[in-house]
Amino acid sequence: MDTTKKTLTYFRNIAVIEGISTVILFFVAMPLKYWADMPMAVTYVGWIHGVLFIAYAYLLVMCWDKYKWALGRVVTYFLASLVPFAPFFVERKLREETQVRA
Repeated sequence: MDTTKKTLTYFRNIAVIEGISTVILFFVAMPLKYWADMPMAVTYVGWIHGVLFIAYAYLLVMCWDKYKWALGRVVTYFLASLVPFAPFFVERKLREETQVRA
């Protein structure tokens, strides 16, 4: 697998993992913090989510450079990282595009 395909594969995988971390942060850790008085849930999950978010943004820029994506696409994918469940749609779109090209 060439470097370009690896970058896209890494981005797709991070999109899914980052999406999962967002859902866990919003729908598990935050309720535990506010309803069960367990603030450490947000501390740990938030830290993990932050690292994954940075990886997502970094790989997004790498794909932007390698694939010469339009700025609108990059902005849309970045905004998707801020919305729960949206990274799953990013991954699906990229997977479908990859299958069409193959």
